[in-house]
Formats: sequence, structure tokens, C-alpha cells
Amino acid sequence: MTAVLAEAAARRECGEPFVLATVVWRRGPSSSRAGGKALISASGSVSGWLGGACAEPTVVREALAALQDGRPRLLFLGPADELGTRADVVRVPMACESEGAMEVFLEPVMPAPRLVAIGGSPAAGTLVRLADALGWHAWLDDPPGLAAAGIRAADFVIVATQGHYDEEALEAALATPAAYVGLVASRKRADAVRAHLRDRGVPEEALTRLHAPAGLDLGPVEPDEIAVAILAELVARRAAGGPAQVEVAELEEATDPVCGMTVAVAAARHTLEHGGSTYYFCAAGCRSRFAADPAAYLFD
Repeated sequence: MTAVLAEAAARRECGEPFVLATVVWRRGPSSSRAGGKALISASGSVSGWLGGACAEPTVVREALAALQDGRPRLLFLGPADELGTRADVVRVPMACESEGAMEVFLEPVMPAPRLVAIGGSPAAGTLVRLADALGWHAWLDDPPGLAAAGIRAADFVIVATQGHYDEEALEAALATPAAYVGLVASRKRADAVRAHLRDRGVPEEALTRLHAPAGLDLGPVEPDEIAVAILAELVARRAAGGPAQVEVAELEEATDPVCGMTVAVAAARHTLEHGGSTYYFCAAGCRSRFAADPAAYLFD
């Protein structure tokens, strides 16, 4: 358990998204144990131990869903007649021979939002300090070196150079995949900058990504308040659109024709060729029953 938590801390430090899965309850016979932990990455790989072959594919599938919507969830895996009706639990019927049951809490750990403010203006400095106070990864980039900064698709870029090199900074920012590129300027100045960029050959598609002026419209305010208005807009965008999108693996899955459990095709150890098709099983027992009488489990 200590090793799993240490690995979780290391992954979080480097900004890698993952799900921390914890067995919060179990009933034997079961290969899981209360308090058992595992990490599930966006690729679907598992580090640690949660339970047997029947449980793991379901836990991985739900973990990947948690990474996509950013919401934790509690899984109950057990016999169908014990599923109950709790609305806050994802219920998965288990047909394993062990007849055990377990509850697993899935906690997605998302990368912290990243924000880069370009320029040496007071608004830029305040913006970075405020974002840092929220737990964001924020830094000043002056003069801009965005290529070296490694801007990602979920990142925010704010140009606050106060006219010193707005156009050059924005052209560099719009060449990145950043989710948001904003300019601190008056509306008149913003229109002029947009026209200049168009004359410089910046594609119209790129210009549509430019938010200028950046931030909520609070009227004439002080530089520190401009920073607050910008951060408020970014927080609102994140709240409306959910967490930064995480690309997760599309795992190929099959259904065990005997017990109905989900089987991860790539990791399946029990397979059988029949009638020109490959069938996948969660355990050797299911494969044996199918092999003895395939017709009993196949339906037209």
C-alpha cells in the first residue's frame, strides 16, 4: 500500500492523470482485501492489486470513465440479488464462482490547470500569484518562449505585455494548441491587434481562438482587479466545461458468454475458438463449461 501511495504522489507531481482505486469493503471468499489500493492510468494499465480476473476489467473500465468526466464513483461488484437501489453507487452484477463481493472507491486525480502569463505587467504578476493560490501550475513567460514551455491542449495563455509586443506574443501563443489564448487590452486596442495579426497572415481559424479583451467585463478597474476578472473567467470556463479532457485508451472488451462478465481482450488468458469466432472467458471454469456445451450459451 505504501508503494502505491508513493507512486501516486510521484505521478501527481509530474502531472500524470490517474485513478486511485481503493477497496472499501469486501466479503469473502474474495482475492481482494479491505484497504487494498491500485492505480489505473489513462492507458488502462494497473499498478497494485484490487482483486481477481472478474473484477479488474470492470474497475478499469469505470476508472477510465472517471478520468473522462472527472467525477469519483463507488462501485459495488457482487451477486445480482444484492445490488440494491442506491443511486450513488455504480452497481455491477458479478457471476464469479467465489460468490464474494466488494466495493471499490474510484478517485480520479487530474492534472492541475496550467496557466502561462506573458509580459512583465502588474496584471500578469498578480494573475500568476492568484492561480498559484488555487493550486494551478502558473508561471510568467517574459519574453515569450512558448515552444520551450511545452504548451498543451488544456493550457491557458494570457498575453499581458501592455502593448510592448502584443502581436508577436499572440502570434506565438496562437500557434500552440492552448485551450484559451487571451489578451489584456481595451476593446479598441484588441480590435487593432486582431487586424494586425490578420494582415500578418495569421489564419482566421486561429484568430477565432483569441479572447480579447480577456476576462469578465468589470469596466475600468485596477491591474490587480483585471487579474481577478481573468481568473474568474477561466474558473467559470472550467466549471462549465468540466475538467481538462484526458485522452484515455479505448480498450477492446468482450462478454464472457457463460457468466456475462466483461473481459479485457488484450489481457484475456482463457479463450476458445468455436464456429469461426473467438470467445473470451473470465476464468477457466467458464471456458470449460462453454467447451462442454457451446450451444447452451449461444443464441441466434
